[in-house]
Amino acid sequence: MRQSLYAAVSACALLGALATPAAAKTVKVEMTVKEVELEVDHKGTKQKMWTYGGTIPGPLVRVTEGDTVDFTLINDAANKNSHSMDFHAAIVDVLDEFAEVKPGGTKRFTFEAKYPGVFVYHCGAASMVEHISRGMYGVIIVDPKESFSAAYPKPDREYVLVQGDLFREGTAVDDLLDGKNWIGALINGKVFHYDPVHDPGASQTLQAKPGERVRIYYVNASVNEPVALHPIAGIWDRVYDQGNPKNVVHGAQTFLIPPASGAVFDIVPPAGRATNNAIVDHAMSRALRGAITVLMTNDDADPTLGRGDKLILR
Repeated sequence: MRQSLYAAVSACALLGALATPAAAKTVKVEMTVKEVELEVDHKGTKQKMWTYGGTIPGPLVRVTEGDTVDFTLINDAANKNSHSMDFHAAIVDVLDEFAEVKPGGTKRFTFEAKYPGVFVYHCGAASMVEHISRGMYGVIIVDPKESFSAAYPKPDREYVLVQGDLFREGTAVDDLLDGKNWIGALINGKVFHYDPVHDPGASQTLQAKPGERVRIYYVNASVNEPVALHPIAGIWDRVYDQGNPKNVVHGAQTFLIPPASGAVFDIVPPAGRATNNAIVDHAMSRALRGAITVLMTNDDADPTLGRGDKLILR
């Protein structure tokens, strides 16, 4: 009797410990703006892009609800343009923290991550449409301070996908605003980045094992258009609008993500068999011009993908 009671008390204590919110901490983040040439497809096509850290999207920032982000932006002295940082997870002053920084300058500010979710960050310098369309965007994930639960189950793998625009190089600001000279959809910086079906040059796909819960943090960094996200040959088991566990939709076929917004999507492929899903922006003009990502599930899935530092496949 005593042993059973002790076991029950120990189990309750363990569950209580798991449910205890993590202590808030300060997370230091530093990014350097780099104006560089990058490949935007698998054919070696390059364009002059503006970036955080030399990649599209920029570095992934991940904190926990309640944490303080201590951020420093460095505008490389070799750059020709002023740049800034706009974290959609921050509640600050647009004229202060988000002010432009000239080449060679720095900007440091802090903010508390008060809401859980998946948020875009981007450059807000004028003209904003040009800075974003040239690749100045990334993702900050704010994990909920509460632990995983039946309402917000722990995933087996996690991936970050950011959809952006590819315009013809040299497109004027007024044309960017009107969507003129738009030539493709970028997924994590490349057209058909993870889609060997439509582009044989694509060497990577998302991977998982059959039956695993795959969580996808999807951010729409397009300057004008929403994303209608659908997993071909699948159904979203759960969608967390804005990435907030309180905003849950079950059994969704297609979910709309406005520009400069995001959502978290759980998909659970069938157990016991190898399958494939095509994660698409179901607006065909964007899907067939780059916005398709293949998720392959089989027993030989790379165990490192979708874990650790491999949430964004570079």
